[in-house]
Amino acid sequence: MMLSTLDWVIILGYVVVTMGVGIAFSRRAGKSLEEFFVSGRSLPWWIAGTSMVATTFAADTPLAVTGIVIKQGLAGNWIWWAFALGGMITVFVYSRLWRRSGVVTDVELVELRYGGRPAAALRAIRAVYVALLVNAIIIGWVCGAMLTFFDATLFESNSSESRQWWLLLGFLAFVGLYSTLSGLWGVAITDAIQFVLAMTGCILLAVLAIDHVGGAAAIQQRVSEQFEDGEQALQFLPSFAGDNAWMPLHAFLIIALVQWWATWYPGAEPGGGGFVVQRMASCKDERHSLLATLWFQLAHYCLRPWPWIIVAFAALAMYPQLRQNYLADSQFDPGRGFPMVIRDLAPSGLRGLMMVTFFAAFMSTISTQLNWGASYLVKDVYQRFVRPDASDRHYGRVSRVASVLVLLCGAAATWLMKDYSIDRIWNILLALGAGTGSVLMLRWFWWRINAWSEIVAMLASLVFFLLIGVEQKNLPTEVWIVETPQAKILIVAVLSIVTWMLGTFLTCAESPEKLASFYRKIRPAGPGWKPIAERCPDVQVTQDLGTSVLAAMVGSLLIYSVLPLTGFLVFGHYHAAAWCALVATISGLITVAMVRRLANRVD
Repeated sequence: MMLSTLDWVIILGYVVVTMGVGIAFSRRAGKSLEEFFVSGRSLPWWIAGTSMVATTFAADTPLAVTGIVIKQGLAGNWIWWAFALGGMITVFVYSRLWRRSGVVTDVELVELRYGGRPAAALRAIRAVYVALLVNAIIIGWVCGAMLTFFDATLFESNSSESRQWWLLLGFLAFVGLYSTLSGLWGVAITDAIQFVLAMTGCILLAVLAIDHVGGAAAIQQRVSEQFEDGEQALQFLPSFAGDNAWMPLHAFLIIALVQWWATWYPGAEPGGGGFVVQRMASCKDERHSLLATLWFQLAHYCLRPWPWIIVAFAALAMYPQLRQNYLADSQFDPGRGFPMVIRDLAPSGLRGLMMVTFFAAFMSTISTQLNWGASYLVKDVYQRFVRPDASDRHYGRVSRVASVLVLLCGAAATWLMKDYSIDRIWNILLALGAGTGSVLMLRWFWWRINAWSEIVAMLASLVFFLLIGVEQKNLPTEVWIVETPQAKILIVAVLSIVTWMLGTFLTCAESPEKLASFYRKIRPAGPGWKPIAERCPDVQVTQDLGTSVLAAMVGSLLIYSVLPLTGFLVFGHYHAAAWCALVATISGLITVAMVRRLANRVD
C-alpha cells in the first residue's frame, strides 16, 4: 500500500502531538508515585473512562472481531459481549469501593484486606505474575496483531519479515519513550486523543466499505451466500440446532451465565482489576469513578463494535476466500480481512488516518500496559519489600526503569508467541483466570475470606487449567463437554471454587482487628459483614447493595438493547430496531435515574 504526502503529514502530525504530550507531562509525572501511576487522583470521569475504552481498543480488536464474524457470523461476538453484565456490576457495585480504598494498584488491596505473611506473599507473587507474565502475554498478543496489520497493508506478501519486526520494535521504543516520560497523565490524555482518531477512522472506513460493496442490502446478500444458512451470518443470537449450529447450547450458556463472573480477564475482571482499577483510582472522587466506569462500558459495547463488524462483513463480501480458507483449515486466521479493506479501499488521506487509527490503538494499549505493569513492580514489590522509605524522586526513576523492563518482557513474549493465533491467546487468558473471579468479587462482601482463599484460587486455577486445557488426554473420553473452550472454563471454574472454599474453611480467619480496619475504611454493605458490623456500630454504610445490583441489571439491559439496535438500523430491519429503541429508551431513563440516586450517596 502506497502512502501519499498527505498520508505522511497525518502520520507525522500524530507522532509530534503524542510526543508533545509526553514531554508536557514529564515533570509532573516525576513528582511522586501517585502522580506517575494514578495522576495524583485528579482525572475527570470523561478522560479516565475514555482512557479505559482506548486501552481495550487495541490493534488486535478489529482483527479479532473480523475473524469472529467471518468464522461464526455476528453472534460469535458473544464471546466478549457476555462480559457486559460483569462490567455493569463493576460500575454500580465496585467502582466506589475501589476509589474509597485509596490503593494505587489492585494488588495493593491484598494487604488492606488481609494480614500477616500470607498476605505479603500473595501481594508479591500476584504483582510479579500479573506484571511480567499476564502483561507480557497481552503485549505479545497486541504486537502480533500489529505484525499482521503491517503484513496486510504496508508490505508485500513476499517482503522480508525482518522489516516488519524492525518497524514494530521502532513503535515499541516510541511508546516506551513517551509513556515512561509522562506517567498516567500523559497516557490518559494521549488515550483520549487516540480514541477519537481511531473511532473516526473506523467509522469512515465502514461508510466507505458499505458504499463500495453496493449498500447494506448487497452486503447481506453476499455474506449470506458464504454461510450454509443465509440468515445465520446476521443473527444476533447463535443457532443451536441442526447443521447450522456453530456453538453448542451448553457453550453459549456458559458464556452468558458463567464466564463474566468466573474468569479474570484484563479489562473485564469480575469486580474490577488491572488498568480499570488504576483508572478508577485516578479519578477525582467516587462519583467520577462511577461515571468513568459507566462511560467505559457504554462506549466499549455500544459505540465501538459496529464499525468493526460492518468492515468485517464487507471484507467477507469482498474476499470470499477468507471464509473458504478458514473452512478448509481451522488454523487460518481471517482477521487480516480488516487491513485488506484498508489496503484496497482507503483513498489518500484516509490511508494516513487509518494508519494512525491502528498506530493509536496499538499505542494506547501498550502505553497502559507499560504504566500498569510497572505500577505492580514499583508499588507492590520494590517499595513494599526493597526500599520502603526512598524519596519520591527515586521512585520516579525506578518507575521508568520498571516500564522498560515490562517493555522488554512484552517484546520477548511477542517473539515467543509469533505463531499463536489471536483466538488461541484469547482462550488461554480466559481459561487461565477461570475460577479466580468468584473470590475476587466475594472478598469485598464476606468477612470469612482470607489470604489463603486467594492463594488457593490462583494455584487451583493454574493447575486445573494445565490439566484440562493442555493435557486433555488425561481426562476420560466420556467427558464430552471438554471439547469446547467454554466447557473447559466451566470445569476449571467449578473445581477452583470448590478448592478455594475448602482452603478458606481449613485455615484461620483474618484477625478481628484487620477485618474491622478494612470495614471502617471501605464500609461494604450486605449481610456478609454482619459479625464485623456488630463490632463497629459507629460505621455508617452508605451503599445500597440491592439498588446497586438492580442498576447493574438495568444497565446491562440498556447495553443489550442498544447493541443490536445499530445493526438493525444499518441493515434495514426497522421493526426490530423500533422494539430495541423502545427497550433502550426505558432502560436508559431508569439507568440515568439510578445513577443520579447512587451518585448522591457517594462520600
